[in-house]
Amino acid sequence: MTLPRGFKANAEREALRLRRELALSDTDPLNVDDLADHLKVKIVSAEKLVSRTRLEELERVQAYAFSAATFQVSGKSIVVTNPLRTPGRRASDVAHELSHLVLNHDLTEIREVNGMPFRTCRPDEEEQATAFGGTLMLPRPLLLGAVRRQWGLVQIAEHYGVTEEMARYRYNTTGVAKQVRGR
Repeated sequence: MTLPRGFKANAEREALRLRRELALSDTDPLNVDDLADHLKVKIVSAEKLVSRTRLEELERVQAYAFSAATFQVSGKSIVVTNPLRTPGRRASDVAHELSHLVLNHDLTEIREVNGMPFRTCRPDEEEQATAFGGTLMLPRPLLLGAVRRQWGLVQIAEHYGVTEEMARYRYNTTGVAKQVRGR
């Protein structure tokens, strides 16, 4: 599956626009809780809704079946997060869910895991939310600056509060390494 033509460039512009609304520079770390507040989205840990034991049971049945989900309740958006995730993974998960909202995706598909129904988006919308979420957390100018400072993926992940996997994904999809080497 591939992203629609022009999606990456539009995602970069939109990410930078949202960062400006939050008074962040292109290279400041993004706090997803601040972005959620800005978008008027409430973030709730799942352990406030179900027991941690039930979350751990779901994790045993199918690892990473639930990281975060968005719900519409009385016209308000609520992102429910999994407290079993690392802070970096939580940030990526919240950015992904906020991306669904910014991109106006519909929760149309229902999937069931261990007897628990989950609403989800189409696979192409999931790919878009992953790409845009990564762009929100690590926009191209930010990565370009980090690569010019000769930061590795671990250093980028730690400094910007994301997982190493997210740092690698953005590093590989933006082409900044080639751009810096080519100079």
